[in-house]
Amino acid sequence: MSIFALLYSDMLFNSIDFLLFFPTVTLLFFLLPHKLRWLLLLVASCIFYMYFVPIYIVILFATIVIDYFAGILIEEAPVHKKKLYLILSIISNVGVLAVFKYYNFFVTNLNWVFNQANISLSLPLLSILLPIGLSFHTFQAMSYTIEVYRGNQKAERHFGIYALYVMFYPQLVAGPIERPQNVLHQFYEHYKPDYKNISSGVRLMLWGFFKKVVIADRLALVSDPVFNHAGQYSGIALAIASIFFAFQIFCDFSGYSDIALGAARVMGFRLMTNFDRPYHTTTIADFWKKWHISLSTWFRDYLYITLGGNRVSLPRVYFNLFFVFLVSGFWHGANWTFIVWGALHGTYLIVALLTKPIKEKLSKLLSLHKIPNVTLFFQRIINFVLVTLAWVFFRANNMSDATYIFSKISCIPAECSTILHTHKLAFLNLPNITNLLIPGLLVIIALETAHALQRRFQLEVNFSKLPLLFRWTVYYSCLFALLFLGVYEKHSFIYFQF
Repeated sequence: MSIFALLYSDMLFNSIDFLLFFPTVTLLFFLLPHKLRWLLLLVASCIFYMYFVPIYIVILFATIVIDYFAGILIEEAPVHKKKLYLILSIISNVGVLAVFKYYNFFVTNLNWVFNQANISLSLPLLSILLPIGLSFHTFQAMSYTIEVYRGNQKAERHFGIYALYVMFYPQLVAGPIERPQNVLHQFYEHYKPDYKNISSGVRLMLWGFFKKVVIADRLALVSDPVFNHAGQYSGIALAIASIFFAFQIFCDFSGYSDIALGAARVMGFRLMTNFDRPYHTTTIADFWKKWHISLSTWFRDYLYITLGGNRVSLPRVYFNLFFVFLVSGFWHGANWTFIVWGALHGTYLIVALLTKPIKEKLSKLLSLHKIPNVTLFFQRIINFVLVTLAWVFFRANNMSDATYIFSKISCIPAECSTILHTHKLAFLNLPNITNLLIPGLLVIIALETAHALQRRFQLEVNFSKLPLLFRWTVYYSCLFALLFLGVYEKHSFIYFQF
């Protein structure tokens, strides 16, 4: 499908609408007097959000009003009343989230319990759409009132600036989830057009588009049909789809974050880094230091530490870790698959802590320190396999599909044995190898090659210092790939659903 197939109503980053919207807003931003720029960005952010479901701007506006006044009340209230206003603010935010995102989940499960108990009661479900990005801007608003309560941030008196903090269009619907200390003051600063910011911002956006359109959406051509019709595929096909999905969700989400950071940087704003090559980590703990960093640090600072963190007894530390990841899974979606995904990551971390002394003794016994590169390689592979297995729950349409996928993957040795004896691959029902699997493998290799180069030469910092010919070769190669290798179907960003 050609690039012109991008013409559809939602203003996704990978749409013609956004390719017109972004330069228009940026140009006006630099042309307008500084005192009017906040208003331009706020209006632009409202337009951006209303492109999806216009009426839901009312919900967002209501929560903005509540938290704006909550921040002022928390700052001005006597000590004994500060917590009350904070709790009321959190309840209002979580309440909106509960109604739109979790009401039907709880009601469906309650109705199932009633049915099992032969109770003739059926609670009604709500026929409502989840406001796009609700979980993201809810958590961002909550971080504001919490930081005001803790005394780390002064209450924002300028209503428009506070509204812009919540609604800033680059990171409005899928993060990163910013802290007020990082963003609010930037809306007061006077940014002039800066070549360094513009070039690095556009470069970051280009890399984000490449990851989304060329890699993520191409891998989706394999992973989506396989996961959506899991019963039709062999264990090998399901394993390949799982690996493809691991890279798909990374390129999809980190691609969005790169475009968001790049769009903001062109205007001079600096948003927090949300990804740092998470699949190159050797432990699950390190994975969560480099995957969706804004969310993992949010849960660390506002939930894990509040529960006592690691300053409590060891059993309580295990509970805190497991509970935080259980909540993290539930944050992602109102489905048991997400809860199990979060619980699995919590279990990984607890098992890692429990087995740490054994692993250290085994490493010393086998003298693994003498072959550090080999050890690191296998640690990364094992860590990637663990993360990918957890992604199966994240991607599966329901628990039944997830358990079926695992049962089929466990049969891979038998499938391999059948191949060796019969020399036939037809029974595996693999996706089209030439048109889908091989291109998918090639884009994964391209991604990992780019990551290796980034790590080896610190390209994020040093790219602008490279020879002009090399830089423009990279730019034109990315543009060529976008135009001729990109998949221009109507693929929304995966995290928009959260």
